[in-house]
Amino acid sequence: MKLAPKDARAFFAKPDPTRAGLLIYGPDAMRIAMRRQEVIAALVGPQGEAEMRLTRIPSSDLRKDPAMLMDAIKAQGFFPGARVAFVEDATDTVAKAIDAALKDWRQGDATILVTCGQLTPRSALRKMFEGHNNAYAAAIYADPPGRDEIEAELRKAGVTDIPPDAMGDLMDLGRVLEPGDFRQTVEKLSLYKHGDATPVTSDDIANCAPATSEASLDDALDIVAEGRFQEIGPILTKLEAQGVAAVRLCIGATQHFRKLHLAASDPKGPDAGIARARPPVPYKRKDRMLRQARAWGTYKLENALRLLTDTDLQLRSASTAPQMALMERALIRLAMMNRR
Repeated sequence: MKLAPKDARAFFAKPDPTRAGLLIYGPDAMRIAMRRQEVIAALVGPQGEAEMRLTRIPSSDLRKDPAMLMDAIKAQGFFPGARVAFVEDATDTVAKAIDAALKDWRQGDATILVTCGQLTPRSALRKMFEGHNNAYAAAIYADPPGRDEIEAELRKAGVTDIPPDAMGDLMDLGRVLEPGDFRQTVEKLSLYKHGDATPVTSDDIANCAPATSEASLDDALDIVAEGRFQEIGPILTKLEAQGVAAVRLCIGATQHFRKLHLAASDPKGPDAGIARARPPVPYKRKDRMLRQARAWGTYKLENALRLLTDTDLQLRSASTAPQMALMERALIRLAMMNRR
């Protein structure tokens, strides 16, 4: 049977041990691993592996010995409790072995858990689990967590007093962080607020959130947007040493100034404009970008975008001029533009 996303989340949190098996598949290995860990922990508990109630079977081993899975689901251990036979990184090459185990599965046997990458509708594994009357197939996509998932993570971590503003910041954070990083941030927030009965604030979240990999590029864009032209040379030298190309700088600057223009030109005000930006502006940068948008105004931002478009064309042309020098000149002109 096929599990819908909402039903899948409920099943992952509280899997039914009377079901023969579960297939988890999708393009994001990290999300697959997190869901697999959740299901295993719910079925066998924290001591399951130590009590030998979890059997891990690499797909490569199952190809060589198709009977391994059948043996694993029928084996009886010394400790009572539910058991799991876990086949990792499966492909259609082991579909026959898994199909045989599913057909011979009886109540009391170990739950068959299979994980794999993206599968097409024609995949033998996917057809097998979706067509089985006592097994599930769940697709995991690279979508940001919904409000219900974030609230579940918060409850699990013991963080309960979340005002609407702080929840909005967490949802913004969920859109830009990888699932593992987001879960670690929630755990860090739980420790940060331990013994503190006051509601969670945006500052609390900012103090717990990880620094992004684009922090140095963001710093450069802030320097330009805030007219601090004397700082442009040193930070470009650092970025160039890190391998950031001039074209990447130009693309980043164009995206930044487009968001500022969207904020400055919105008839409902900069706050409404910045909220419409896609991809969303990270919550830690919203206030700073709002100040920049108000300082520039629509007319100057339109001129800034024209300058960046011209620079982009120069960088992509057959010009022999040093690209980083062209980019530095454009950024200095931008920074001076806002000082007039």
